[in-house]
Amino acid sequence: MSALRSTAAARPLPRTARPGAAPAPRPTLTALPGGATERAARSRLELVRAPLQARSRVPFLVVCMSVLGLALLCALLVNTTMAQNSYEMSNLRREVGQVRQDTQRLQAAVLDAEASLPDQARRLGMVESPAPSMVRLSDGAVVGATGEGTGQ
Repeated sequence: MSALRSTAAARPLPRTARPGAAPAPRPTLTALPGGATERAARSRLELVRAPLQARSRVPFLVVCMSVLGLALLCALLVNTTMAQNSYEMSNLRREVGQVRQDTQRLQAAVLDAEASLPDQARRLGMVESPAPSMVRLSDGAVVGATGEGTGQ
């Protein structure tokens, strides 16, 4: 109950109950020129402008549809190009794998040839020289020990 008393005391008084408040007088109404009284004096029929034609939405729709069509066409073109490039990349990867295999096979053949080179030289009757000599190609001079091979 005390809560009701405190809220009732905090509320402002209505306008009519306020002391010293006088109602403001209303302004008088006057007729404006061109109002109903002047229209009644003129004839009931008068000329009016034709309503403005609303713009057609067809050009806007055509532009929107053409933009949408171009976007879809571009997406299709990009997708097709990416698929074609994917096939080309797959073929190139396959070729790279074959070239790698060929390279490894050839490197293995070179290593085998290096390992069997001394045996093949002995079969041909060649002997290993204790002091090798070399020929300089620029002037034809022999560099190193110049002893004759002992041969077998």
